[in-house]
Amino acid sequence: MIKGRLIPAAGLAALAAVALAGCSTAAAPSGSDATGSSKVTLHVLVNVTPNLTEEYWNSLVKPFEKKNPNIDVVIQNPGAEGVAAAVPRLLASGDAPDVVQSLAPTAELAPELVDLSKYAWAKKGPLADQYSIDGKNYMAGIGVQLQSLVFYNKKAFSDAGITAPPKTVDELTEDLGKIKAAGWQVPVQTGGDWMTSHTLQVLGLPTIVSQDPKFYQDISAGKTTFSKAYGPAVETYAEWVSKGYIPKEALGIKYPDAEQAFLSGKSAIYPMGSWFVGSQAKAADSADIGVFRAPAEKASETPAMGANIASPYSILNTSKNQEAAAKLIEYLTTDKAAVASQLKVDGNYRDGYTYEMSPLGEELQKIVSDTKASSYTPTGGGYGERTMPTGYSGEINTQTQALLGGAPAADVLKSMDDWFAANAG
Repeated sequence: MIKGRLIPAAGLAALAAVALAGCSTAAAPSGSDATGSSKVTLHVLVNVTPNLTEEYWNSLVKPFEKKNPNIDVVIQNPGAEGVAAAVPRLLASGDAPDVVQSLAPTAELAPELVDLSKYAWAKKGPLADQYSIDGKNYMAGIGVQLQSLVFYNKKAFSDAGITAPPKTVDELTEDLGKIKAAGWQVPVQTGGDWMTSHTLQVLGLPTIVSQDPKFYQDISAGKTTFSKAYGPAVETYAEWVSKGYIPKEALGIKYPDAEQAFLSGKSAIYPMGSWFVGSQAKAADSADIGVFRAPAEKASETPAMGANIASPYSILNTSKNQEAAAKLIEYLTTDKAAVASQLKVDGNYRDGYTYEMSPLGEELQKIVSDTKASSYTPTGGGYGERTMPTGYSGEINTQTQALLGGAPAADVLKSMDDWFAANAG
């Protein structure tokens, strides 16, 4: 599983079941609200976190309300149950919000969401094509959350005589050998839970998708196999374990402890998503850290970049205020100040939208600027029309953890092929 702040697959499935069972007939005609002189109240269900507080959300929409005095925006906090559980409950009770933030559209849910394709700001927004379903856009986001990244301790590279980040997986493996020889006991920082397979996907997915842009569709349809696509990455991961580049005891390390170990300079590289930049910026004391994009199999290849949409907004068909809701989403996803604020508060990025960044953040922004929109790819279970069979994220994590436990690469590849044979198609 790849870390993110979007509604998980289980929550989406529950939402779809409730929505499709009881809400289709209640949908209001598209654009059925009044945005003139009459007062409109928009209910917006948001993801509330230590960064994205209720106070933050209310301050974010305040300028919009000032510009649109006839629209009152009411922020809804899902509480401890979270957005994933709150949405189906609110749908079932007939008290659904107008706008939902952090809802990643799926083919099952598309009928319950307003098609935003008629709006240029939605059609041309970040990852709009990647998240589209049957050519339609059911969400608009503020930017991207990059996944295929490797953070590195600059002292470790200096100690090992490494003068530039590696361009290929083989170069990275060679560098890890130099780092180990230079006395670093933990060349690769990873851990248990979802982190284990995150490292494998950082190794494999950029090359896999660059070679086959339809990899998600092909493997889900049985046109290719996991072992054919991921074979080199799984073998490299197993090699890293056998040579001690990834300590076997990593399975017992929790995410906060792994992050802190790397921040404090106890490990050399850390495959992690762009949200780490925010953690590093807040750290009271941090090692000198740099970042490079996950390398490709060959230097001549341009690796794909795993990414999720940052803060997607969708409108439910049940909303009676769809025009006002679209106006709010346009503001949240295009206004320079609003977008920059959201990017900064949660450590996300968008080409052309800048905010005050740490030196590490500026390095990552350069990667964003150098990445073509067509190079972005889903990770984990996927999104839009590029999705894996249900349960994939859990299965690849289980099998990657088996590698850490000493399982041969061939056994893991066979297990994944058997899993796809039973679940794909």
